[in-house]
Amino acid sequence: MEPVEIIEDGLLLRPWRPSDADDVHRACQDPDIQRWTTVPRPYLPEHATGFVTDLAPRGWADGTSAAFAVCDAGSGELLGSCGLVSIDRGLRSGEIGYWTAPWARGRNVSARAARAVARWAFDRLELRRIVWQAGLGNHASRLAAPPPEGPADGWIGSLLPGEVPEPGATGPAGPGTLVARRAAVFGRPHPVLFATVGPTELRLRAMDERDLDALVTTCRDPETVRWTSVPDPYQRSDAEAYLAYHRSTWADGRAACFTVADPDDAYVANVDLRISPVDPGLADVGFLAAPHARGRGYLPAALAAVSTWGFTTLGLARVEWRANIGNTASRRAAEKAGFRMEGDSRAAIAYRDTRADAWVGALLPGDQAGR
Repeated sequence: MEPVEIIEDGLLLRPWRPSDADDVHRACQDPDIQRWTTVPRPYLPEHATGFVTDLAPRGWADGTSAAFAVCDAGSGELLGSCGLVSIDRGLRSGEIGYWTAPWARGRNVSARAARAVARWAFDRLELRRIVWQAGLGNHASRLAAPPPEGPADGWIGSLLPGEVPEPGATGPAGPGTLVARRAAVFGRPHPVLFATVGPTELRLRAMDERDLDALVTTCRDPETVRWTSVPDPYQRSDAEAYLAYHRSTWADGRAACFTVADPDDAYVANVDLRISPVDPGLADVGFLAAPHARGRGYLPAALAAVSTWGFTTLGLARVEWRANIGNTASRRAAEKAGFRMEGDSRAAIAYRDTRADAWVGALLPGDQAGR
């Protein structure tokens, strides 16, 4: 297969040259490239030289891959890498892969390059399908790719002829959009928030194995069992499953789950902020408090901190709270955090083997003013 050049949307995509080796080596020292791609670790100068002088040209020669250096069309500066990492002529399909050099991020480089490669592959190679795969949590890659689907430990998407956006299109995941904003959040490590109750400072952090025993104790408490749908009897395996949920929902951007820890960094509660799958401006909260920590004001302070973070960082427009009618402790915590009661909702909550009526409340960004 003869190497080609593509000029589109301010980019020059060209075959790799031996002179690119230094820039490739420099770019591939980036922790995100090493984390999310299959480049060798540590990435040595000889790896870069081998890629630009042997691996990439060999793929073009035997027709099994098509690797492009992504450059600025005006200056020629190397911005990243994009191409078909594999080509199956029998199935007329290919898999796309890309990375953006750390000095070129925030310019929509990978999305622009991926569209150019896809357009070329469909028009010139007459492919019928292009596949994208990424590790769960690689939100930067997901922004430039087709809508994901597939197994829980990774994302996979596909693109068909006629689905490639035109040059210059930004779409719902373009720079500055809510999708891009959230990808930047969930693509980083879980944050630590802070809340104060009198002289006590609480840390809201990611849950880990040290919290599991306290979570088991909390979920075996009669009041927890009475008002929630936690498994009964609650086992350590249930806590381990929740920890896995906590980590996976952060990785794929569905939820932000926080352990509330006291000044000794011991578990006292947990708060989950779950983003609606159909309304990006909406989320709901769920929470539990350890028996020994109830009545101390920890939950209202934690709820307020998580909600504020949701408004300011995730761009939420509304956070909802629901609880079984009669769960006055949950209602009291929500109201102290600023949630306004909006009424009753019949059969609103799945509860054990039935559905329960619920109180419904909500918090909007302006509701926290003056608190």
